[in-house]
Amino acid sequence: MTRPIVWSIAGNDSGGGAGLSADARAAEGCAVHLCPVVASVTAQNSLGVQRVVPVTPEVLDAQLAALAADLRPAVIKTGLIGSVDGVVVLARWLDRLDTDGGPRVRLVVDPVLGASAGGAAFADAALIDAYRTHLLPRADLITPNRREAARLLGVPEAMTLVDVPTQAAALRALGAVAVCITGGDSPDGADALDWLDTPHARGWLALPRLDVRHTHGTGCTFATTAAAAMARGFVSADALVLAKMATTAGLAVGHAAGQGVGPVGFDAGFVSAARWLPRLSCDGVPVSGTTAPALPWSSGLYAIVDSADQAAPLLAAAEPALCALQLRIKRTSHAALDDRAFAAEVRVQIDRALAQATALPAAARPVMVVNDHHALVLDAIDAGTIDPASVALHLGQEDVLALGADGRARLAAVQVRGLRLGLSSHSLWELCRAAALAPSYIACGPVWATTTKDMPWHPQGLHNLRWWAAMAPVPVVGIGGLLEMAQVEAVAGSGAACACLVRALASRLGESEPVSRRLATAVAAWKAGRAAPHLPAPDWPQPSLDPSDAVSA
Repeated sequence: MTRPIVWSIAGNDSGGGAGLSADARAAEGCAVHLCPVVASVTAQNSLGVQRVVPVTPEVLDAQLAALAADLRPAVIKTGLIGSVDGVVVLARWLDRLDTDGGPRVRLVVDPVLGASAGGAAFADAALIDAYRTHLLPRADLITPNRREAARLLGVPEAMTLVDVPTQAAALRALGAVAVCITGGDSPDGADALDWLDTPHARGWLALPRLDVRHTHGTGCTFATTAAAAMARGFVSADALVLAKMATTAGLAVGHAAGQGVGPVGFDAGFVSAARWLPRLSCDGVPVSGTTAPALPWSSGLYAIVDSADQAAPLLAAAEPALCALQLRIKRTSHAALDDRAFAAEVRVQIDRALAQATALPAAARPVMVVNDHHALVLDAIDAGTIDPASVALHLGQEDVLALGADGRARLAAVQVRGLRLGLSSHSLWELCRAAALAPSYIACGPVWATTTKDMPWHPQGLHNLRWWAAMAPVPVVGIGGLLEMAQVEAVAGSGAACACLVRALASRLGESEPVSRRLATAVAAWKAGRAAPHLPAPDWPQPSLDPSDAVSA
């Protein structure tokens, strides 16, 4: 298989810990081909950096010219450049690559401005100005730590978490498309926190801080993994999730080399290890790097209908394998009603469906799920007219963000009282954000192309569904494009807890074939899939969004 090509323009670490040595380890672990371009030669060991010598602009230019003639990159990642002339040479080559007729080359800038061990400075005012002038406006992603972010902006280092998002926004204002200010080396408590600010997502990425000594090369590992993921087609928000996972896993396998701080390792299995999946906050308030216990969720078929009338024949079947029945009542289907009348109609539909469900024996009673109408459901629970344990609430990611901090706090309080929460997810960062909210299940979709929603996401396919099922901290529901019973069987065999049926059942409710028969056929397909041997989860997920697709943060 042809590997994506990444150029790393960075420093050579004679101690083998950071720089191009760390980049090579990360690139190999991510299955990309790294072209190591020496921008600076360092004399260093595990105790510190003794000398930095940038290569001449002619030598740097010759390396890039040779690569451009034969090994055109998908992504260029920078580390220690060391000189203004080197920055200018790189900027010139970026412009050439932009106009050579090939695919756009993306740029990841790791602004190595000083040594983590010993604190030696590698950049003077002129070099920092060159970064601002030549690299930040061309950068698709920059990954400074907090000291480096402050130096690039010419401001004091952020001493509180409140200041970090402001500095990231300021760096984006200088031209960087996306920014991640890393904080693994900052004393923030039990979790290592990185703030990401990208076109697709903003928030704190959190994982429990590891108590390890050998941390040399963490910044290089983080930036190179992000570059490798972008070379594999991921947008920056997803690439940063993978970078967080890889760096934390690398810290766990670091080793001693010399008398001082040894290098982080690289565990190529990081991407399929659920313990390294981070949590992503919805706003500037960090979340715990671990997930709170979620209320239980059963496996089986998950049906979606748009009215209590459509729910009735499914409930009448009293099928134990029907574990959930969602009411998805859309405003557009009741355009003649004003807002107050529409809210009243939704409540009538919910009450009718709940009454039908509660009349069933407990063993045959699916969970009644309400889609979107969170304010109505929460108000009814607070008023005592709906038992929180009798209903579940499903929200999309945009609904979760629209709630705001106060709304999410209210939702969490009702979860404690027994309300089960389900959340949609379409990307790695959405999976991490959903995981932080202690849902009972996470939906992964669309598994196949669907016409029930207009969305920018590529179909996840069974490949990504298997990865989701292995990585998510709670049960996964496969949704989107399930029309045939073979698809139901395939979803059941993927490790997902539920197969979600929208058109496969709902569109046929008015047809001559009894609903009970269609449901029985779907149940048989589900059971066959569950009984079949499951394929293992893939090593890597596949991108679900093109870098050019617009999905607001």
